[in-house]
Amino acid sequence: MKKKPGSQAQLKQKVLEQDLCTGCGACIGLCPYQVTHQDRTVQLFDCDLEEGKCFAFCPRTPADYQKIRNILYDSEDITPEIGVVKGYFLTRAADKRLRARAQHGGTVTALLELAMSEGLISSSIISSWNEDQHIEGKVVENKDCLRDFAKSRFMASPTIAAFNRFKGAYMHKTGIVATPCQALSLAKMKTSEFAGIPNTVFPVLVIGLFCGWTLARDRFENLLEKYGFGIKEIQGMDVPAGKKNLELASERGQVDIPMVEVETCVRAACRYCIDSTAEFADLSVGAARFGKDSEEMRCWNQVVVRSELGKVLMDMAFNKGVLEFRDVPAQALRNLKNAAAEKKKNALKKIIEKSGSAKNLLYLKSDDPVIKYYLQSQRKRKGIS
Repeated sequence: MKKKPGSQAQLKQKVLEQDLCTGCGACIGLCPYQVTHQDRTVQLFDCDLEEGKCFAFCPRTPADYQKIRNILYDSEDITPEIGVVKGYFLTRAADKRLRARAQHGGTVTALLELAMSEGLISSSIISSWNEDQHIEGKVVENKDCLRDFAKSRFMASPTIAAFNRFKGAYMHKTGIVATPCQALSLAKMKTSEFAGIPNTVFPVLVIGLFCGWTLARDRFENLLEKYGFGIKEIQGMDVPAGKKNLELASERGQVDIPMVEVETCVRAACRYCIDSTAEFADLSVGAARFGKDSEEMRCWNQVVVRSELGKVLMDMAFNKGVLEFRDVPAQALRNLKNAAAEKKKNALKKIIEKSGSAKNLLYLKSDDPVIKYYLQSQRKRKGIS
């Protein structure tokens, strides 16, 4: 008998009350009972449905990851560290003006502009700041406006809520920029057998962002006060390769905050995340890590191509000269895999500490091939057969 999705009450018990909510927005906009307040998910009313989309699509509720991989990707391309790899590149936007406005090499914005220009998508859903300086998802239907949202701020954005509310998603081809948890949620939607959810209700293009953590807004605001800044002054954030500071850009200039202080502001749910490279996207983009010159690396991105659609878009970007490509040192991919593997190991350790047993992995399944691989590695290190 097929197991049914859980209810809103179970979502509250198993995710919200366990500090596992990532603020992704997957449960927002599906019904009027749940909303985002600042960077928190709030249940306004109780729902009496025994099974709900809010539970089914949440990235912190159990799912058959291997089934999702088999449906969406070529199984021979799967790696345990970073998921599917059909291609790996170091790129940056060819347009210098875009690079000057964007995070690192501007690859994400360049790809979105290209996808909209070529008709692969007709709209993009990205993260933006509203008038009250709270982060929210925004639907952009004019590609010329994308550059206004090209900076990162390292805080949770309920981007998928914008997709859930966007009626055009049912009729038009949509692209979305997603963090790892959001990409997983969208993959759950795409492969869902939930009654009444057609597969057409899904972005045609998912560009994933590498993500190690996001900041809890309240704690981060308190930290900013120590440095005499308000969150509304922040124009951009970055953690350059090889440096141990969070760089904040503002009209008053740059402020560097030691990462040891920033880490106290990391959202609790991020400690239990095993995915740092958005493994369930069409392609994933992050800051480049390929050498010792941090200023040179700052201008480039590393890209993991995962799906056929991702490959089509990257080929198009190469042929049309939208992106610049550079030779990839062999060590770059190894470094990425090593960093991603450490994220998985640390998250699994935290999950086991939280649940009290390696047999209870909260939202993960111990029989998943990737999870099993890392659990066995842990046992070997401890000398347990």
